[in-house]
Amino acid sequence: MTDFIRARQTMVDRHVKPRGIDDPLVLAALLKVPRHLFVEDALRGQAYGDYALPIGDKQTISQPYIVALMTAALQLKRDDRVLEIGTGSGYQTAILAQMVSRIFSIERIPQLARRARKILDSINCAHVQVRVGDGTLGWPEEAPFDAIIVTAGAPKMVEVYYRQLAIGGRLVIPVGGAGGQQLHRVTRISADEYREEDLVDCRFVPLIGSAGWAEAAS
Repeated sequence: MTDFIRARQTMVDRHVKPRGIDDPLVLAALLKVPRHLFVEDALRGQAYGDYALPIGDKQTISQPYIVALMTAALQLKRDDRVLEIGTGSGYQTAILAQMVSRIFSIERIPQLARRARKILDSINCAHVQVRVGDGTLGWPEEAPFDAIIVTAGAPKMVEVYYRQLAIGGRLVIPVGGAGGQQLHRVTRISADEYREEDLVDCRFVPLIGSAGWAEAAS
């Protein structure tokens, strides 16, 4: 266990802070969440390297720097309600859970959702709600959200996420083709006004769903 604590510290000191992530809440969450629990046993020795790892079903756990960057870009406050599209391993979910009061996370692959739920329960993330479904539809009955994070690459901006943002809410989403995407942040300024920013080039698995890629794109 001590080795994993040291590995988390090294991860933050070498791969996150030097690249401009200085939000103390984000850094504290990265130091606290046991990333090695969210990867397969055979890959635990690589859990704190700064690269993505496979988690099965053609999905990945994102590299720590990208997790930190997306989390920081959300500009979270403790009482925020967050929608996460793509639970995956549950690691990004767990990072968010250290920072906000309510999280609603959607995963389209049932076995991944079940595994993530089990791990999240084991580290006391009871304020996270996980559902299986089409993430491109959002979670309308719980909207609006103060922040929405999408952990898969969309072919274009998904209009439903705009509608499910609260005034002042922030959306962070990768958009682009299979060769790579651009990470965008959208802030809802008013009922009909949004500010859009380009953050960084990135590469994610495809966002599958009615407003995303077809299943064959995966």
